[in-house]
Amino acid sequence: MNVTRIVELRQHHGWTQERLAAESGVGLRTIQRLEAGQDASLETLSLVAGALRVEVRDLFAVIDDPQLSSRMESLEARADEQQAGRDRITAAWTWLYVGMGIVLSLLSFTLGPYGLVVFLAYWSGGYLILHALRRIYLEPRLEARFPLSRTKQQRRAQPARQRASDVQATEEAR
Repeated sequence: MNVTRIVELRQHHGWTQERLAAESGVGLRTIQRLEAGQDASLETLSLVAGALRVEVRDLFAVIDDPQLSSRMESLEARADEQQAGRDRITAAWTWLYVGMGIVLSLLSFTLGPYGLVVFLAYWSGGYLILHALRRIYLEPRLEARFPLSRTKQQRRAQPARQRASDVQATEEAR
């Protein structure tokens, strides 16, 4: 029998079942069934794990079903592939910005007194434009193309949230 840790993880975050349902995008009844130990699809488990900021495998204390274990390994492999694809595209956009900046910087030296204006305008304004394009254009497309991947900010936030939850749990235990 597969033993879940969903109740423990939810309580560790200080969340109600309703909050976990809202954060994960699944129904309250689904959360209740999961916590009662009933089966769910890998997609549902992935949504719940994402909301709790853990890997799907970490939702379980014990996995006795070899088929479920195999499916989770396959899901983890797909997630790793999608994360690598997302990271490649994000890095390409960054290198495009840097490459264009280097070319414009070199050209700005030939523009005389206006060169400094071009240089500063690109490196400051260009960064703001790149950031806006990433948020408005690139990230939604990456989310659709690589649903199992996360942004760099989401990956950075996970350890910080985990540390904050650990501190809170330690204080509550005292």
